[in-house]
Amino acid sequence: MNVIDILHERGFIEQTTHDEELRRYADKKQITCYIGFDPTASSLHIGSLVPIMSLAHMQRLGHRPVALVGGGTGLVGDPSGKTEMRQLLTPEMVEENARGIKKQLSSFIDFSDDKALMLNNADWLTKLEYIPFLRDVGRHFSVNRMIKAESYKIRLESDEGLNFIEFNYMLLQAYDFLELYNTHHCRLQMGGSDQWGNIVAGVELIRRMHQETVFGVTFPLITTSGGAKMGKTASGAVWLADDRTSSYEYYQYWINTDDRDVERFMALFTFLPMEEIRDIGKLDGSDLNSAKIVLAFETTLLAHGENEAEKAYQKSVSHFGTRSISRNILPSSRIHSELQTDLQVSVKDDVAVDDDFATVDIIDSYVDEIELKAGIPAFKLFHTVGLVSSGSASRRLIQQGGAYINDKRIKSFDQVINDDYLDEKETIVLRAGKKRFHKIKIRK
Repeated sequence: MNVIDILHERGFIEQTTHDEELRRYADKKQITCYIGFDPTASSLHIGSLVPIMSLAHMQRLGHRPVALVGGGTGLVGDPSGKTEMRQLLTPEMVEENARGIKKQLSSFIDFSDDKALMLNNADWLTKLEYIPFLRDVGRHFSVNRMIKAESYKIRLESDEGLNFIEFNYMLLQAYDFLELYNTHHCRLQMGGSDQWGNIVAGVELIRRMHQETVFGVTFPLITTSGGAKMGKTASGAVWLADDRTSSYEYYQYWINTDDRDVERFMALFTFLPMEEIRDIGKLDGSDLNSAKIVLAFETTLLAHGENEAEKAYQKSVSHFGTRSISRNILPSSRIHSELQTDLQVSVKDDVAVDDDFATVDIIDSYVDEIELKAGIPAFKLFHTVGLVSSGSASRRLIQQGGAYINDKRIKSFDQVINDDYLDEKETIVLRAGKKRFHKIKIRK
């Protein structure tokens, strides 16, 4: 199987240009491929994992990935998928954000010895001369075709409309592909499904200017089985940077994966072999929960490294109890060699875990769905489920900093807890101190 077949098998590919030619190209040659990353923040989030993992697969199979930071296009703003104009970035903001992005990408991709490249399109876009650009590049674009592109249609139909500076974005992204083709013989661009029009524009530009066939691939928008966008929680986005989302919070996001998503997410977000991943469809009950532990460990290992993955695992064990993981479940996972002996979970001496954490059982508590939607003051909820003996004791607990919801400290006794705090499994975890937990479920 070539890399395109592997990406298809694992669920990465939604559309391709020149499908058969692309497969033949992947069979015969080393591919140089690129994906653009928008430098609007100093950290990427889980929503960027599909493009990151696709580049990592490319490299693992001997191809050369290019991560292109949109330092030039970031000064313009991509209208794709937006109903209003993006905030324009300064060059200083772009440079700072690019440094953070490269640090995160380096956890997945090896940039040493030109095995992969990280480039910034500001290096060529900011040097373009306007009139020569219009004559040499702009003449190949039909306005009639451009305004039919999905990325432009959404903006044209919005109240704000499409700004002229954004209208140029497709030309600039197409020029990126042309530049990378000319300088690095890059013949494949990949990106999210919202980038299809921009990618095709680059393919067409190279065909018109060089009479050469190049290729485009888009990825599907990944959502949970419940319809939620990947990486979105009640408390905000799940970031790859540990100063925004800790390794433990990152681990917990994955361990709370819906049962229906485990196999699909394992294929997309780990490098475990597909023959093992397919067996997940046969699991249920405690075995499926064990697979979720493997998913959480493997994804945290990739994003945060071995030490942080181990600490997140051990902290989760300390909070929520131990679980035996059969070596027959995803046997290639490093969790079996790193953290388990004779099928039993064990705490390693060299992993730092708070001494006060103890293995605990979580008590299930139920609240009325309508009441939760209306909102319940935190002090009342802690008393209602029995974590404290009275409302006044609940207030003191919160004021002393000992009350937590979904592992985040509650700052005010009258903080309103509502259904926004529910995770994907429709639960809320309350904690009093370090050892007393209640899992809130909805009574419908």
